Amino acid sequence: MEFITIKRENAVACIEMNRPPANALAQALLKELAQAFGQLENDPETRVVLLYGKGRFFSAGADIKEFVQLRKSGGSDALAVSGQELFEKVEAFPKPVIAAIHGAALGGGLELAMACHIRLVTENAKLGLPELSLGLVPGFAGTQRLPRYVGRGKAFEMLWTSEPLTGTEAVQHGLANHAYKEEELLPKARALAEKIAKKSPLALKASIELVNYAKTNDYEKGLEQESARFLELFGSKDAEEGIKAFIEKREPRFTGA
Repeated sequence: MEFITIKRENAVACIEMNRPPANALAQALLKELAQAFGQLENDPETRVVLLYGKGRFFSAGADIKEFVQLRKSGGSDALAVSGQELFEKVEAFPKPVIAAIHGAALGGGLELAMACHIRLVTENAKLGLPELSLGLVPGFAGTQRLPRYVGRGKAFEMLWTSEPLTGTEAVQHGLANHAYKEEELLPKARALAEKIAKKSPLALKASIELVNYAKTNDYEKGLEQESARFLELFGSKDAEEGIKAFIEKREPRFTGA
């Protein structure tokens, strides 16, 4: 794989994302993530998965330049659905998945992290969903998962302002489990992963299934509506302006069209 490296040690499989400069979740990276989780699902040597990004970021979000190509090619139809399917697989993965977040987890990057079972962050990490700045909404279940962690009011604030939480704030609002100094993050994450890996694989799998029973039919309907609205907005003039403004590093001028 070009953008993913898997290393196994003490029953922990470390998935490292490496797509410079920001580990943007382009379709190629998403496909490799799906491949990596597919490999590890039935690997008897793997009991816990640790996911992190190489370089300055966990993942700074979607590849906005790829958005431009998708708008031109008309290939956006399956974009939200494929991302949702992958992140649903991560959340239902039969082995614990821990996200170790440094730098930033924004947009799709935060949506990926929210699909993991546990999130560990650096104190100064940035976690947010800035899609409304592009004239869009999150497309990978962000609107469905974020309120489960931070509550409806804080979720609306984060969506509407596009302002991220720091790692420390994310812990305070329930979006992350623990915040550490930069140099402590991966050692702490590995220690937690190895501690969890000592538990019975059967019991770990059962606990994941049981906790996920709390997901309702409304959640599934929400996923369908999110992908539909994402695609609707993706074709709007406001989205065209938002994407263009992002690339040109200026304030977008939305008209409601």
